[in-house]
Amino acid sequence: MYTLYGYPKTRSVRIAWALEEIGLPYDYKLVDLKQGQHLSDEYKVISPAAKIPALVTPEGPLTESAAIVTFLAERHGMHEFIPEPGSFQRAKYEEMMLFLTCELEQPIWNLAKHTFALPKEQRLASMHEVSVWEFKRVLPVFSSMLGDKDFVCGNMFTMADVIAGHILAWAKGSKLDITLDGKLENVSALAQRLLSREAYERAWRKEMAQLPGTDGGTK
Repeated sequence: MYTLYGYPKTRSVRIAWALEEIGLPYDYKLVDLKQGQHLSDEYKVISPAAKIPALVTPEGPLTESAAIVTFLAERHGMHEFIPEPGSFQRAKYEEMMLFLTCELEQPIWNLAKHTFALPKEQRLASMHEVSVWEFKRVLPVFSSMLGDKDFVCGNMFTMADVIAGHILAWAKGSKLDITLDGKLENVSALAQRLLSREAYERAWRKEMAQLPGTDGGTK
């Protein structure tokens, strides 16, 4: 049994989504960011960086969402959610994972940091404009890499799609245009394809139901 430590509308939904896709049972532990629970000494034993998500496995805790979903796929979903190690398809999977987390996600994260995540005295108002510019610059690269494929690594849904789907949802939630005025229809179509998956819907509802006074509901 796995235990996921997370908070709604954060990267922890990636792990819940992966677990739901594979069909694995898991416990969910809410780490209340607003109450500062992630800064507690108890939680830092699990996540030294005091960040979410964290997944506690029988062998110990794991952090970093891309690493966690890759681990889950390798252990429980080989050939269904991740290409075989050593294959060219696996190299493309790793390439896409690195691009997504190092390039496509970073402008959105920068925007979040300088909007609410960083202490007020460390936020730079100019980072909003810079982040939007960076996102508009990297999004066409992603569109080119995607091409006419059904999913980011080809015709097979992989854990890279979990990361991509969440990033695109995050971008939309941040009011960033993921189509660049309708020019990138393949990106918009991918987002719709991924975010309509039942496993994503289940993960989203389960996370939202953790908040006091909510029952999940619909988006």
